Amino acid sequence: MEKNIVIVGAGYSGILTAKKLAKKFKKNPEVTITIIDKNPFHTMLTELHEVAASRVDEDSIKISLKKVFAGRKVKVVHDTVTSINFESKKVVGNAGDYQYDILVLAAGSKPTFYGVPGAEEHSFKLWSYEDAVILKDRIHNLFRQAACETNIEERKKLLSFYVVGAGFTGVEMVGELAEYVPFLCEKYEIDRSEVTLFDVDGLSRVIPNLTEKLSAKVARRLEKMGVTLIMNATVSEVGSDFIELKQNDKVNHYTAGTVIWAAGIQSADITQEAGKDLELTRGARIQVDSYLRSSKDEKVFIAGDNMYFVPEGEERPVPQMVENCEQCADVIAHNVACSLRGQGEMEVYKPSFHGVMVSIGGRYGVAQVGTPKHMFSLASFFAMFTKHFINIVYFIQVLGWNKVFSYLKHEFFTVRNCRSFVGGHFSNRTPSFLLVPLRVWLGAVWVFEGVMKIVEGWFKTAKLTGFFGGANSWYDSILNGASAAATSAATAVTTAAASGAADATSSATAAGGTEGAAEALGHVIMNFDFLGLIRFIFVSGKGLAESTISDYAFKLDIPLMNWFVNHLILPYNGMQMFMQIFIVVAEILIGLALMGGLLTGPAALVSLVLQFMFVCTTGLYLSNFWMLFGGVALLIGAGRTLGLDYYAMPGLKKWWKKLPIVRKLYIYND
Repeated sequence: MEKNIVIVGAGYSGILTAKKLAKKFKKNPEVTITIIDKNPFHTMLTELHEVAASRVDEDSIKISLKKVFAGRKVKVVHDTVTSINFESKKVVGNAGDYQYDILVLAAGSKPTFYGVPGAEEHSFKLWSYEDAVILKDRIHNLFRQAACETNIEERKKLLSFYVVGAGFTGVEMVGELAEYVPFLCEKYEIDRSEVTLFDVDGLSRVIPNLTEKLSAKVARRLEKMGVTLIMNATVSEVGSDFIELKQNDKVNHYTAGTVIWAAGIQSADITQEAGKDLELTRGARIQVDSYLRSSKDEKVFIAGDNMYFVPEGEERPVPQMVENCEQCADVIAHNVACSLRGQGEMEVYKPSFHGVMVSIGGRYGVAQVGTPKHMFSLASFFAMFTKHFINIVYFIQVLGWNKVFSYLKHEFFTVRNCRSFVGGHFSNRTPSFLLVPLRVWLGAVWVFEGVMKIVEGWFKTAKLTGFFGGANSWYDSILNGASAAATSAATAVTTAAASGAADATSSATAAGGTEGAAEALGHVIMNFDFLGLIRFIFVSGKGLAESTISDYAFKLDIPLMNWFVNHLILPYNGMQMFMQIFIVVAEILIGLALMGGLLTGPAALVSLVLQFMFVCTTGLYLSNFWMLFGGVALLIGAGRTLGLDYYAMPGLKKWWKKLPIVRKLYIYND
């Protein structure tokens, strides 16, 4: 008999619950999972301020629901839910009705205005994708208008911003705006002193969830950025061009060009509508039991911001934050599975939160993280690093590699005005056309090395014993410092050279090796053994005074690699021939691909892998290290200019994204 699970809302808790349920029921054809949302995308609500203040592109905070659930047993419905009939177990939307056996209500929240006159009509909100885009356009338009305004008082009025609320959303918004204002002033040739920024709250300090010390750090940072904090003040009224604040029993009237409301949230309209039949509590949240079911209906589970739950031993309900959404999703998915199957033990919700953090612009933040019993404070670089790391962990759950790469791209590789906690050092890009000479030359060197090996007979006889042995003897002669070893090394190197060890890309046993062995056994610069797992060897074939860059050689001596070569390759002529042919073919194909600019990224990656193999077996002269760095430089997009990738990659990308397994594992890049 078919069972229907309907999830209302594709926010943090809804999307994770759907994915976990899809995994639990992927082999059960009788269970249908439907997720309904008014938008065809999931919005990163914690990053809205970044879009509003133009630090990242607006598309960076959207995640397509179809992509999230591609290849998964989840039906995505784009509809606005208007009501829920609990007696007939039916969800009613504008586009249709949806029967359910189990309902998960995860509709999220909306701003609350506390009955302040004019607040909803005249202030700008920041609680949805649309809010962020509207506010972004508003800020730009005000600066454009101000640049053309001749009346200085009118100009100052246009450029006065009030953010109501000094919690996480308010502080992040005003901090982001304060960081962005200097760039706007420079662009539109406006004096910074004409722009005023205020953050208003009825509490005595910003972000009371933080310790007083961290709260003070946030306040100092905001003031340093030009934000005026107005604490212990409540909003009495908001107009189209003013805001009234009640301070010490006195109402003050202030001119305001823009009021941004970030003063609190309540459950979404559909949750409040459903609450009429369920048990509605403070903040329009629905009371749940310890299994996160509605206290009035065991077939209805409440998730994320919509639930009101006080954990055992706690005095306050769970906070309306992302970590609560993530943790409750796991419990709900488990309990829904138990309910439908009629077996298994339901899990009691015991959340364990690991802290909070806030960013003040893209360069600075504070955090209080750890375990419930042991919290510690972070600031500046470490706080921002923690924030980005946690975001990446979430993205891995939602959209895997695809979203992680997109996030890194928007936050670090293409960030505007160097507005990142690493100072924008990763955001400067080298034009692809400047890489064309390097790409062609590296490819030509690889083709030359492959052809020379063919000429030397690598397709005819096994040569790896002399190739590897000569190199090892040369290093041993220098490391051991024995003249007898030097004589042996010189002989071995001559043999290796005759059999192809003069490979400029792979061997530290070129002609100079013999000369260096014959002299004072060269010079040891570094010989460091790390726990027997890997040894770093850096030597010169000559004395330091006589050495040039072509005399210095570096090798990674890895026992596991040595065992593989000595036991699985060198004892067998057939295996040696296979490896030789593989190396030659790989070198030529890599070279041709790089010269033509076809599949340049994969070719550069294979180039690096081969170079690493050479470093671990024969070592590499410093004069050839340029090939390693060249491979790194060509990893991303180097074939799009004057290369075949310009034509091939778009088509390959479309084909790759259509493969079901690729979409299911998110191993593509938009």
